[in-house]
Amino acid sequence: MGPVTDGGGHGRRLLFVAANPSIDRLYELDRLVAGSIHRPRLVVAVAGGKGLNAARAAATLGGTVTAVGIVGGRAGDWIVERLAALGVDARLARSAAETRTCVSILDRGSGALTEIYEPGEAIEAAAWAALEATVVAEVAAGDVAAIAFSGSLAPGAPPDGYARLARIAAAATVPVPVVADAYGPALAAVLAERPGLVKLNAAEAGEASGIAVSDAPSAARAADALRAAGAGSVVVTLGFDGAVVVSPAERVRLEPPDLRGAYAVGSGDAFLAGLAVGLARGDSLVHAARLGMAAGIANAQVPGPGNLDAAMVDGISERIGQSAV
Repeated sequence: MGPVTDGGGHGRRLLFVAANPSIDRLYELDRLVAGSIHRPRLVVAVAGGKGLNAARAAATLGGTVTAVGIVGGRAGDWIVERLAALGVDARLARSAAETRTCVSILDRGSGALTEIYEPGEAIEAAAWAALEATVVAEVAAGDVAAIAFSGSLAPGAPPDGYARLARIAAAATVPVPVVADAYGPALAAVLAERPGLVKLNAAEAGEASGIAVSDAPSAARAADALRAAGAGSVVVTLGFDGAVVVSPAERVRLEPPDLRGAYAVGSGDAFLAGLAVGLARGDSLVHAARLGMAAGIANAQVPGPGNLDAAMVDGISERIGQSAV
C-alpha cells in the first residue's frame, strides 16, 4: 500500500481500534505527598485508552468516527454507556476480562504528573476473533478513509495483532490506509505490512529505529529509518519542540506556539485524531499534522485525556510555524 498523503473524500469514516481500552481517571491535587491521604480538588473520568481517546477527540473535531475494541465487566459497561452518551459510534466486542483503569495524578504545586497504567486482564482468543470480524465488516462497507491503531495490545491478544488488522485493511475490496501509533513488537509487526503512515513520539521513534531522538534532525533520521523498514510516511512528535513530518515528497518541522497546558495526558492521542481527521477530509500530510498538533495543544488545556475545545483549534493552528528539516 502506498503512503497516506491525503484521505480523499470529505466526510469519509475513520476507524479507530481500541485494543486495550480503559477508564482513564485524572486526580488533581494541590500537592502529592507519598504516604499521605489525599482529597482531590478535581476528578475526571473518561472512556479511554489511547484508541478511545483518539476516537473521542476526532469526533469532537468533526470527524465521522467509528471506534472498535474489546471491553469487559462493569468497567466495560461504563465505557459503552459513556460513548453512547457522547454520541460516539462504537462496535465493541465483549470479553470476560474486566476492562482496566488507568490513573493520572496532577500535582498542581509542582506541575508534575504521575501516571499509573494497569496492563489489563488477559482477554480470550474469542474476543480477539470478534474484534477482527468487526474490522472485516467495517472495512467491507467501503466508506472508511483510514484505520488507526494506537496504544498497547491487551494481554492475551496476538503479538502481531495490529499487523493482522493491517492485512485485513489491505485485503479489502477498497484497500484502507493504515495509520499506526504503536510501539515495541506490535509496531515492528505492523511495519512489515508497509503501513501508509506511522505516528510516534520521540522515545518510541528512538526505540523503533535505534537512533537516539533528541531534536528535529535526529527525528528526521529516525523517520528515514522507519520508512526504510516499511512505513510510507512518518510523523515524530517532540513535545514542546514540535513535530517532524517525513514523506516521499516532504521533510518538514512544525514549530508549536508558546502555549503550555497543565493536562498533557492524551495530547498524543488528540494529535493522532487531528492527523486522521485532516487526512480524511483531503488535507496534505503536513496540513493534517498541523491540525494534529493544534488538537494536541488544545487537549493540554482541558482536564481529561482526549477532551478538547474544538473552537480553540483553528487559532492554535494559525500560530504553528513551519520550516524545512
